[in-house]
This record gives sequence, C-alpha cells and structure tokens, in this order.
Amino acid sequence: MHDIRAIRENPAQFDADLARRGADALSGPVLALDEKRRAAILAAETAQAAQNAAAKQVGAAKAKGDEAEFERLRALVAEKKSEVAALQAEAAALDAELRDLLLTIPNNPLAEVPEGADEDQNVEVHRWGTPKTFAFTPKEHYELPAVGGNMDFETAAKLSGARFVVLKSGVARVHRALAQFMLDLHTEEHGLQETITPVLVRSEAMLGTGQLPKFAEDSYETTNGWWLIPTSEVTLTNVIAGEVWEESALPCRMTAHTNCFRSEAGSAGKDTAGMLRQHQFEKVEMVTICHPDEALAEHERMTKCAEAVLERLNLPYRRIVLCTGDMGFGAQKTHDLEVWLPGQNTYREISSVSTCGQFQARRMNGRFKPTAGGKPEFVATLNGSGLAVGRCLIAVLENGQEEDGSVTLPAALHPYLGGKTRLVDGKLV
Repeated sequence: MHDIRAIRENPAQFDADLARRGADALSGPVLALDEKRRAAILAAETAQAAQNAAAKQVGAAKAKGDEAEFERLRALVAEKKSEVAALQAEAAALDAELRDLLLTIPNNPLAEVPEGADEDQNVEVHRWGTPKTFAFTPKEHYELPAVGGNMDFETAAKLSGARFVVLKSGVARVHRALAQFMLDLHTEEHGLQETITPVLVRSEAMLGTGQLPKFAEDSYETTNGWWLIPTSEVTLTNVIAGEVWEESALPCRMTAHTNCFRSEAGSAGKDTAGMLRQHQFEKVEMVTICHPDEALAEHERMTKCAEAVLERLNLPYRRIVLCTGDMGFGAQKTHDLEVWLPGQNTYREISSVSTCGQFQARRMNGRFKPTAGGKPEFVATLNGSGLAVGRCLIAVLENGQEEDGSVTLPAALHPYLGGKTRLVDGKLV
C-alpha cells in the first residue's frame, strides 16, 4: 500500500509511476478524498474540544447555583456529544474509503525497471547452459514413453475436473525428490529457515500480500471465509503482520514447500495440455523480511538461490527482468527465470522473484525497531519461487529424454531416488 504522505508531497511523481505501469493518474481522487478525511478529523477534534470545555463549565455553573446556565451548558454538552459522534463516524468512513482506494493501487516500479506494456518488452539479462541437441524430435512431458500412464489426467478429471493431475509410481517419486532436493539446498546451503505453514488463511493475510481485494477471482474462498493460498508467500510474509521486530532479527529468510491453489481466472484455453498450468500444484517458496536498505541486494541473492536449483539439475535457463507493464501488483522489480523445454522448443517461466519494498509491510503493518533508536519503520519484503515443483518435473523429464523412450535423471536427484538414475515405463531403474 502507498504512503499517503508521499503522495501529498509529490503527486506528480506518483502519477508518473502509475503511468509507467500503464495505469491512470490517481493523485487527484486520492488527495481529494484525503482532504475530506482530514477536514472531518479536524471538525471532530474541534467539536470534541468544545464539548470538553462546556463539560468543565457545567460543574462551575452548578456550584454557583446558576440553574439556567447549568441547563444551557448541559444541553450544549449533549449536543456536542452527538455532533462529535457523527463527525467521528464520518471521519472513520472516509478513512476506510481512502484505505480501500489505496489498497487497489499497484506498487511503484523502481527507476531501473525497463519500460514496456507487456511481456514482449521484458529484457533478457542472463543465460545459463546450452540446450541439448537431440537426434530425434523431442516430445512434451505428457507424451513421453517413460512417463506412461503415471501422469494421469483422465482420473484427475474424473475426481476434480480439468487442470488437475494424478502422479503415480516413479513419476510421483521424482516429483517428491525434487521438492526434497530444493528444501535441502535452500536450508543447508542458502541459510533459509524451513517452515511448514497452513494452506488455509484469513482474508487479512490475503489482503496483506495483495491478493485481495483486487484479485479475489484468482483464488479459492471456502464457505466459511478462509482462502486457499495461491503460494506460501502469503503465510510466510504475514508472520510480520502487526508485529514490531528488533532490527537485529533481520533479515529473516524462510522457505516452505506447500500445495498451492489458483483458479487461473482469465487463462481459459492457455496451456491446457499437460501439467504446465494447474489449479493445484506444489511449490517451494522463498520469502525474506529485511531492512529496506538491503532489499535490492537481497533480491539478487534470492534470484541466485533459485538459479542454483536449475544449475544443480543441469537445466538451461535464462533470467528476464520484467518490464513495468508485466510486473505483478505488489512488485517493485521482478526477475523471471525461464527454463528450456525441448518439447515446446522454447523457454517457459519456472520462477518469479520479486522485491516489494515496504508495500506489503504497510498493508499488514509489519515494522522493525531501529537499533539506533527512533520510531519503528516498515520492513521490506521479498518473495520468489525456488522452484515450482511441477514445472521443474516437466523440465527434468523433457531435458532428460532419450531416443529409446527412457529419461535420464539429473545426478543431483540420485541420492533422493535410492540411487536410481533413469525412468523407464514409469518406473525408476
């Protein structure tokens, strides 16, 4: 959420930042509402002061025996009390209206973020690995003989509908091994704290990270008001909600492996084949809560943590800096990692790593107490996939496919597979 004081101080810059995202100028409506709110607060405070002054005079008139003045002042106090209540209610309503408006406005992009309207203007900044040259036409993951019937979309459709999958046998074990490998790498080498969190959260948690109120249709709400998390960014980031930590507790770096749920609203007809885009999927998420001055360095560190997963698995990838028009709602800057999928003959997103500055922290009132003293300040928050497990499975299967229909599995996974190295007809050998 935006700082109203910053908008007051430089409305032109606020509108310019929104324009870079392709959004309309909003400083006018925001400041007009803010002015009404501040006027209502002042009027309520003035009426409260008059009520307090009259209340003091009531006792004095009673002591003097001036019954007429006593009754007049008592009536004035009652009148002011009603006026104060009405003005306070008006101020509270305007305050809520202003907050509701601010909650719908996206974060400001950093100056270094490239200009652009959509994904066509994203900028590639790094590549790693060389895509394998196949002596045959490579297949997509769901077509591979090595997978067989162990990536079962028909049974999943019977159980749940489209965009679900049932994984079995060796395919399921490779999927599990990938998640365990990612967690071990992040905790043992990258210093992240492993965390297990709920997958059902209150609306306040979704509001804090920016999924609500604007993107409710992208998530699933239960009948009793809980929400299924779209990613554990929601739970991990909200550990700071309403808290004031000591600066010495920063940075706090966490990782979690969870099921994630997305309605994929607006993606009808997109990536319907295979398990590239599912309503339920697993992800190993990374979240950092840190001092605002450290956020950019932390963004680079977190991106490298995600890249390390791909490099250990020997999966070619590229790093993309998203342009202003393609960034997520809460992001100041985003790196996408795209892994090479030979079955599609293209790179596809497998991780998105974003720094949000103090935007989420202000929404959830997450602060730290500076060691040097002074008032508590809002923390900075970052989040990133490290990685999406299902998409990583796709990349491992497609990049490891052999002409005989088997799949050679990355060496990094062998210890997690009981020393097995290949997938043949859905079984590990």
